[in-house]
Amino acid sequence: METLASKKVSIVSPPIMEPKERILHKAHELFNRYGIRSVSMDDIAAQMGMSKKTVYQYFADKEELVNAVFSAIMDDNKCKCVDERDNSDNALHELFQAYDRMQEMFSTMHPSVLFDMEKYHPQTFAKFKAFKNDFLYGIIKTNIERGIAEGLYREDIDVDILSRYRLHSIMLAFNPEVFPNNRTQLLQIEMQLLEHFVYGLATTKGDKLIEKYKKQRTKK
Repeated sequence: METLASKKVSIVSPPIMEPKERILHKAHELFNRYGIRSVSMDDIAAQMGMSKKTVYQYFADKEELVNAVFSAIMDDNKCKCVDERDNSDNALHELFQAYDRMQEMFSTMHPSVLFDMEKYHPQTFAKFKAFKNDFLYGIIKTNIERGIAEGLYREDIDVDILSRYRLHSIMLAFNPEVFPNNRTQLLQIEMQLLEHFVYGLATTKGDKLIEKYKKQRTKK
């Protein structure tokens, strides 16, 4: 689930933006700050200093706007995942690049976003589920297979089981019944889950690389 961070997604345009791109940008920012349900078309129009009628010239309703915002985010995340895979030194390097991207996403993302999407915007959520279960699953599975081939991950793990475990552990942080304080701790929860996962995968060789990458990150 891409970066829902407001800094690096494809809907962020150059300084001069067309009205449609400006609406997408502002909607994304407000969804991240308050959740989807709490933001109305009136709110978006007021924040932009334009009439609601103008917003409706570009988006027929909130459903269409939500779909456009999160479709752009998912497309952007696909590009970033592929770039991390293709331009990383090894499987752990790829994973730590993803780790940094998660920091950007979750530092600004309201934890109710996915639950709001599931309950109030089922069409967009169906698209997100397909993105998660097909694309993200494939990215995680490929990374695990790569790490095994490189001697960084243990050979005795079940790739499919661990891929699905990782996929659903990412979503776990958004569940307020499991983590009732996730509004203020979302990033910390995600980082703890990822660290637990990667140490569980790693061989002795992998452990050394993990420590190396962690030290490099603390020096930044």
